[in-house]
Amino acid sequence: MAASRLEVNGTEYRRPARPLVVVCIDGGDPAYIEHGLGAGILPNIARYMREGFHTVAEGTMPSFTCPNNMSIVTGRPASVHGISGNFYLDRATNEPVVMTGPELLQVNSVMSAFSRAGLRVASVTAKDKLRRQLQKGMDLSNGSVSFSSQHADRCTMEENGIEDALGYVGRPLPDMYSADLSLFVLDAGLKLLEERRPDMLYLSLTDYIQHAYAPGHPEADRFYAEMDARFGRFEELGATVALTADHGMNDKSNEDGTPCVVWLQDILDREFGRGACTVICPITDAFVGHHGSLGGFVRVYCNDGTRPERVLEAIQDVPGLERVLSREAVSREFDLPFDTEGDLAVLGDERTVIGSREADHDLSGLKGHRLRTHGSTHEAQVPILLSRPVSDAYARRAGEAQLHSYEAFDYALNGIVD
Repeated sequence: MAASRLEVNGTEYRRPARPLVVVCIDGGDPAYIEHGLGAGILPNIARYMREGFHTVAEGTMPSFTCPNNMSIVTGRPASVHGISGNFYLDRATNEPVVMTGPELLQVNSVMSAFSRAGLRVASVTAKDKLRRQLQKGMDLSNGSVSFSSQHADRCTMEENGIEDALGYVGRPLPDMYSADLSLFVLDAGLKLLEERRPDMLYLSLTDYIQHAYAPGHPEADRFYAEMDARFGRFEELGATVALTADHGMNDKSNEDGTPCVVWLQDILDREFGRGACTVICPITDAFVGHHGSLGGFVRVYCNDGTRPERVLEAIQDVPGLERVLSREAVSREFDLPFDTEGDLAVLGDERTVIGSREADHDLSGLKGHRLRTHGSTHEAQVPILLSRPVSDAYARRAGEAQLHSYEAFDYALNGIVD
């Protein structure tokens, strides 16, 4: 029998009294929920807001997928878990280093810890890059599973705790740029809950829809209605449902529909010469068709004796750049790991993204859509919703101080009134 309480990364968590389903709605800006409630297409979420618990929390900066998922599942900020984007620059080699591997995650997740304590855990993600980090330290020998919809056709018992996940879920392999990539994750969670009854499920979606469609667009409405129906089904199967997001989403386009971009590497090359500074866009991953590696947060690394103070002075008044922070300041203000930060962090305003060299970004994948993306503080607010009410003490805590998204598991496991 697993222990009734378990300490993970400095927080003591209760064993769930019933199955807990935590869904990270990638790109789940609160504006989508606000619109959906007004349109009457989210009856289950509306009920959570009446009868359960809801708030808008502060997510991890930069407002990208990997840092925020790792904060949510570890219950700690990025300064502790170590993941602050998809890339950083190795100062010794001056080469970008991928940050999505499990070896860079410095602590294990709540799910991993509970799996090692004897609980049955399911972790299902849209993209496999995230699956590998979420799975770090997970014990798959006791019926726990971890797989992605991206690679549902490649699962093995040794790697994922399940074989032929595609056949198990009973859906075709979804396209990477589709709503189905996320809906597959939810349907996999439903199938697992029906047949294997995990104690805890973490289901992390992808933000294709939010990148492509603003709140109120019929495609966005259809997607949110589909999700809401599945949330209700989880409850019918006896689960507590907890919803949050990794980041929000904003339109980053000019009036004529073209992307509103500051090409920062081009500016720095003109000002200081090619090679004096290196701009790293930490939103970059293998699937950039919907954002072109453009986000609202980049890092600048200074080379060959170029002084950060001179760079800051040169760019601080560039239109569209909201803030330029030193390495020390950005680490302190946003609770980020100091060792992987650049010499400067540059944040865009609500409507502006920041790129490297214009020639290095392929925007053909937008296919006529307006650029919608994330990364700045303007996309850092995320919802936390629970299908059941929380205790008075937890309700007071939420009313007295700004919650962080990394407190979602604490509220879902410790705050729920049984």
